[in-house]
Amino acid sequence: MDRAPGLSVRLKLTLSYAGFLMLAGASLLATVWVYLLRGLPDTATSSRGLVPIRTIVLRACAPASVGVLVFLLIFGLLGGWLLAGRMLAPLTRITDATRMAANGSLSHRIELDGRKDEFRELADAFDTMLARLEANVAEHQRFAANASHELRTPLAITKMLLDVARSDPARSTGELIGRLHTVNTRAIDLTEALLLLSRADRRSFTREYVDLSLNVEEAIETLLPRAEKQGVTIESSGGVTPTVGSPALLLQMTINLVHNAIVHNLAEKGTVWVTTSVHPKSVTLTVENAGEKLSAQLASTLTEPFQRGTERVHNDHAGVGLGLAIVKSITQAHDGTLTTTPRAEGGLRVTVRLPAAPGAMT
Repeated sequence: MDRAPGLSVRLKLTLSYAGFLMLAGASLLATVWVYLLRGLPDTATSSRGLVPIRTIVLRACAPASVGVLVFLLIFGLLGGWLLAGRMLAPLTRITDATRMAANGSLSHRIELDGRKDEFRELADAFDTMLARLEANVAEHQRFAANASHELRTPLAITKMLLDVARSDPARSTGELIGRLHTVNTRAIDLTEALLLLSRADRRSFTREYVDLSLNVEEAIETLLPRAEKQGVTIESSGGVTPTVGSPALLLQMTINLVHNAIVHNLAEKGTVWVTTSVHPKSVTLTVENAGEKLSAQLASTLTEPFQRGTERVHNDHAGVGLGLAIVKSITQAHDGTLTTTPRAEGGLRVTVRLPAAPGAMT
């Protein structure tokens, strides 16, 4: 935004300091003059006759008063300029850091030392904002790189299959069509997952009353055939669990959690436990699954995009690596928290905590 040039804050403070000092000095001198002249007679008798005392005093003291005011003006300007510069020094550092951030340098920190005051609170808040912004930019860069790689893979496979078919026209097209269909389905799933993730990040949805326990029932009913095919038993418990949010996104979140628990389970006789509960100010949805023992480090990275935890996958339904990333994004869009912890017996425990709907406990 183009703005007309104006006085600097330091100059404004300097003029304010000098003006206040001049006003205080003039008021003090005026007070002294009033009390001094009030006690003096207009004239006095001397050997020369009547002498105008007040006139003589005024003429004698007026130059000194003017000199005092000039001194106060010069002292106020110099002292005000120095004091304003010292007071505004932290603001200069904050301004420099802001310009560096505007030019793309997000790693710079102000790190203002000293005791806590308004400038230090502003600097600390700015440092915190820069740290979060730097982390978000890095995360988005990693996401863009991973998404590009994931999208390039099916396109590269499709190109390779078409090149093979073009170089060998006599080859049967049935196998080619089947493989192209599989690759195309995966690309569509990945694109839809990316769109869902983008929608959750934008928070572009209408908030309504949602019962998470009903979402659990629908998710289990939807995924029961896959669970039976894999030999996984699903157990659910919990009553009405009211929250406020997007019914479609919260249902997708629940389906992703249950699907993830089914896919990443034991090869035979696996189990999934789904629990909902209500607390004074929040509701929770917990999904646990049996499986191999996981390290805490691996469990903490599973919510990152395209982190599939491949060391615990036993089938061809590993997905596109965005299941828990979508869950995390939906949870954050609903002002909730997501935690992933490994189970001591093996497998993973995922807990989603969301704000409870008004009157949830009743």
